[in-house]
Amino acid sequence: MDLTAFAAEVGATGPVTITGLGMRGGPVAGVRTLRAPAGIEWIQADEMTLRCGAGTPIDDLDAALAEVGQCVALPPGGTVGGALSVGHSGIRRLGYGPVRDVLLQACYVSDGGEVVQAGGPTVKNVSGFDLCRLLVGARGTLGFIGDVIIRSRPRPAHSQWFTAEVDDPFPTFTRLYRPACVLWNGSRLWALLEGHPDDVAAQASAGALAGCDGPPTLPSGSRRIVPPASIGSLTGDFVAEVGVGVVHHGEPLPEGDRRESSVTKLTRRIKAEFDPGGRLNPGVSLG
Repeated sequence: MDLTAFAAEVGATGPVTITGLGMRGGPVAGVRTLRAPAGIEWIQADEMTLRCGAGTPIDDLDAALAEVGQCVALPPGGTVGGALSVGHSGIRRLGYGPVRDVLLQACYVSDGGEVVQAGGPTVKNVSGFDLCRLLVGARGTLGFIGDVIIRSRPRPAHSQWFTAEVDDPFPTFTRLYRPACVLWNGSRLWALLEGHPDDVAAQASAGALAGCDGPPTLPSGSRRIVPPASIGSLTGDFVAEVGVGVVHHGEPLPEGDRRESSVTKLTRRIKAEFDPGGRLNPGVSLG
């Protein structure tokens, strides 16, 4: 499906949802399900940018970029549009930055079936507020992303996981030079080091780290955001992203953390402006 056909389907009467984002509590009755366009249109390796349909699998995109020695800072699995719409960075956020920084330009479809272009094709392209930032993390409630221009990054020459038993992650953390990821569960630390093999080995030696097969399994009870310096006070079954403040916890969020916040209220006001009829992804929670 091309972008024009995709827009026509969105613009048809009735509420619509897009595949790949999911809805808490299951699908809503009477809602049509659509799939975004897929496929890589072009890769400009010298500019470190590429254009693709939002339905393009991230793994396919990564394989194509590997041929030119590059990669993309999106979590593996799923689609490009799904990763952008959910807005959760992968565990490499410490080294690669947040998901929202990947998106340069988006052609999205509004609640009325109109194609809207936001952002621009180059890294420095926007003066004022960047509309693309609203789409990232909106879970398809403001508009359905059809195709995107995103930035790529050099693929590291060497990438390896290391581990060590530590009660305090910060002394080790400060000895490492720009690690791609550092995880800690209260008693053990895992670090992903990337770069030239000799530099990676030197960093591991400086941090007294031993090689390992990979990161731990992340608890799936809840995903929490805390001040990065406060992870030492965490309890229970958790894996914290050191230096970032994202915590993967084994327990659901306490009820007190589910109350309506000022951010949630603002999000709903924005939703009312972009989709006053509530057609786009009904049933998706904004809180």
